[in-house]
Amino acid sequence: MNNTNWMLDEVVNVPHVRHAILLTADGLLQAHSAGISRDQADAYAAALSGLQALSRATAEFCADDPYTPWRQTLVEFAGGYVLTTAAGEGAYLAVSCTDSADLETVTYRMHKLVDRLGKEMTSPPRHGVNRTS
Repeated sequence: MNNTNWMLDEVVNVPHVRHAILLTADGLLQAHSAGISRDQADAYAAALSGLQALSRATAEFCADDPYTPWRQTLVEFAGGYVLTTAAGEGAYLAVSCTDSADLETVTYRMHKLVDRLGKEMTSPPRHGVNRTS
């Protein structure tokens, strides 16, 4: 995990970004940025995997095809945002930021990081687990 942690710190260097974590679809923490403890990151990974699954389940609400690929989930709070995006097969990148963040810049940096890491950020499905991205 430490090989990827420093790369997540690069996303946190965007103004007003607080934390970044890399997680699997089944809620396992793969990496986290500095400034967040392993225990906190583990708890957020579990919660965000559930949120992402709920987002995927609403695909048909957005399009007539229930298999429309999920790309990103954005949750807005009074003081900021949580963005979760696909980061390979069975892997997700989640970033939290304040309400002062430029979401276009944050999203751009997230996608650049996903592109840069490529297969390092891919977590193949665990044996016996069926899911779609």
